[in-house]
Amino acid sequence: MKTEFRSLILFAAISALVIAGCQKEGPQGPQGPAGQNAAVYYSEWFSPTAWSGGSGDWYFAATAPDLTQGIVEDGVVLAYAWLAGDVYDGTSVRPLPAFAVGANWSFLIHQYGSIEFTSDMFAPPLTTGNKFRFVAIPGTITALKSGTPGYRSEQELKNMSYKEICRLYNIPE
Repeated sequence: MKTEFRSLILFAAISALVIAGCQKEGPQGPQGPAGQNAAVYYSEWFSPTAWSGGSGDWYFAATAPDLTQGIVEDGVVLAYAWLAGDVYDGTSVRPLPAFAVGANWSFLIHQYGSIEFTSDMFAPPLTTGNKFRFVAIPGTITALKSGTPGYRSEQELKNMSYKEICRLYNIPE
């Protein structure tokens, strides 16, 4: 009889703890910085070893395993260039697409896992001094979900400067 009574008391105590620990809504913690709930991928700066194509249609491809179908289709991919001889001031990072050094510069994802940078210069662009980088923002992060605190549309992200993007997602410049 004592064993049954102890079991009943133990069961009641455990049940009370479980029920007390389950609240419908508890206090809300502080809001973290936008985009901190998922990984934002970014490449190192790289320079092309050679440009392919011809006059007015130059390109080089780089391996980018972080550019999966999910990120490309549902997220945002931003690309940047640092161009030797840029009249801005020679140290500026430009978001792509851009017009600089007498040519249009852009990028495209021609297949998942790869990124292609392009230029419409007449002569082949430099392989040294020109540097390129991409940032891949998955569509699952808070900053891309409409109606959430810190929401930014794809266009807002594209309009942000390189430094603003780096600050927003804690990316080393």
